[in-house]
Amino acid sequence: MRRHVRLIFVFFVFVCLLVLGAAGHEFRLFERGWFNLKAWWQPAEQSIGLDRYQVVLEARPVEGLDDDISALTYDPDRKSLFTVTNARSELIELSLDGRILRRVPLTGFGDPEAVEYVGPNSYVITDERQQRLIRVRLDDDTLFLDAADAEQLSLGIGLNGNKGFEGLAYDSAGKRLFVAKERDPMMIYEVHGFPHDNPDKPYAVHVVQDRKRDRRLFVRDLSSLQFDERSGHLLALSDESRLVLELDVKGRPLSTLSLRKGFQGLKQTVPQAEGIAMDDAGTIYLVSEPNLFYVFKQP
Repeated sequence: MRRHVRLIFVFFVFVCLLVLGAAGHEFRLFERGWFNLKAWWQPAEQSIGLDRYQVVLEARPVEGLDDDISALTYDPDRKSLFTVTNARSELIELSLDGRILRRVPLTGFGDPEAVEYVGPNSYVITDERQQRLIRVRLDDDTLFLDAADAEQLSLGIGLNGNKGFEGLAYDSAGKRLFVAKERDPMMIYEVHGFPHDNPDKPYAVHVVQDRKRDRRLFVRDLSSLQFDERSGHLLALSDESRLVLELDVKGRPLSTLSLRKGFQGLKQTVPQAEGIAMDDAGTIYLVSEPNLFYVFKQP
């Protein structure tokens, strides 16, 4: 009887270890723990220092908006933010404290999930399901935007329903458009040649993958991206991991900003982070479904 009980106990311990190992792999707990240990022992000197950011505006509802918002980008010319909704497709301009300034209906954009400022009056919007990149021009008197009138690029890489293009970031100096595929598999593409800015040169698009960088992403999914022009670093937002991750120019993780209750001054966990943006001063703006707005600053 005792031998039988011991065998059951050993089997139970073995199953528990298997479950813990599978959970650790699924949630990237081992990689994240190792990173936290290294960051505590030897903080990265050249990092933005996401861990030092504190929330200064938490979970403010975007008044007048019932639909889920997705993505966020900062317009340095207008000194405002832009987001998109996909239920009733709209491009929405927000003030830096989360108030609606303007709403522009979108036609023919399918499932818009991300928007990115790429130049004066110029933005790229993604169609997640069809993996289209659509460049639009928004003037002060624009009343609506029709995808049929816009420059488009269809990539169709690893089509996977609604696990497609979820985030965008633009490097204006390097003329690179970073495109985040949410998951299954999770990866970041670098698109060169789109948008096409020089009509005197032939249209040539080149897509680059950095598998080594993508393997370093110890998060479960990608919801949004932000490129910091000052440092050349990339910020990756993960809804499921409740985390913002800073990557250096070689794709190495440097620092993190937690979106869980008790971290960065947050009173409650950010429920479903969908978009991140950074202004010229380094202030971080974040939106969460269904319509919550956050601001983080370094003290």
